[in-house]
Amino acid sequence: MAGIDDDAVLRLDGVSVRRGDKLLLDSIDWTVEEDERWAVLGANGAGKTTLLQIAAASLHPTSGQAHVFGERLGSVDVFELRPRIGFASAALADRIPGGERVVDVVVSAGYAVIGRWREAYGELDIARATGLLHRFGVGDFGERRYGTLSQGEKARVQIARALMTDPELLLLDEPAAGMDLGGREDLLRRLTALAADADAPASVLVTHHVEELPAGITNVLLLRDGRVVAAGAARDVLTAEALSETFGLALEVERRGGRWYARAR
Repeated sequence: MAGIDDDAVLRLDGVSVRRGDKLLLDSIDWTVEEDERWAVLGANGAGKTTLLQIAAASLHPTSGQAHVFGERLGSVDVFELRPRIGFASAALADRIPGGERVVDVVVSAGYAVIGRWREAYGELDIARATGLLHRFGVGDFGERRYGTLSQGEKARVQIARALMTDPELLLLDEPAAGMDLGGREDLLRRLTALAADADAPASVLVTHHVEELPAGITNVLLLRDGRVVAAGAARDVLTAEALSETFGLALEVERRGGRWYARAR
C-alpha cells in the first residue's frame, strides 16, 4: 500500500462495506485533495450515500482503511473530526424540527446540534448565519419556521448550515433533488460561485444527474454496484463510454458553458 498522503482531506484505500450478504462498497480507492471539487455519480443503489457516510466519519469500513484529514477511522475520536466537516442531506433535513427558526437551524451548527436549546450565540454568529442564508438565496427567511419551507428552500438552508463552521470538507448529498428548473439553476449558479472561491473547502457532491453538476466541478467519481467505474478529472471521466457503463444505458454526453448534459443515444 502506498504511504498515506497527510495533505489529503480524504483518502480511501481498499474500502469495502458489507451489510449481511450485500456488498455496498467494493475495494474503493479514492483521494480528495484540499483544492478539489468532486462529484460522485451513479444510479440508485450504486453506493453513493454509503461512500458519503464514510467521508462524513459517520460509518466505518468493513475492510480497508479510510483516512479523514490524515486520521484513520477506527483509531481516532470521530467527534473531533465531524466539526471540520460540513454535511447536507435529505436524511439530515428530516431530523430538523419543523418549528425551528431558520436562523437557528444554521447557527446551531456551531455546537453540532440539531434544534436550538440553551446554547448562547453572539451577534457575530447570527451575522454569519444570516450572511450564509443570503449567499444561498434565502436571506429573508431567517425568522421563518423551518417546516414552512419548500424542499428546495430547505436544501439551501442546509447548505448554509453546512458552511457555518467554516469546514475543511463540504459534503452535499443530492442538493438539487426535488427542485423545479428555476430553483435548480439558481442553486447551481450559487454552487458554481462557491466552487470558484479560493477560500471554499474541498467538496464532494453526490447526484444521479450530470445536469445537476455545477460548472466548478473539477473531478468525478463514477460508481456502479459499489465499484469504481472511473475516477479523475471531470473532462476525462465524463465520457459517453464511462457514463454508459455507469448507468447501463447507451448515452451521449456533451459539455456547454462549463455544464454537462447526457441523453439516451
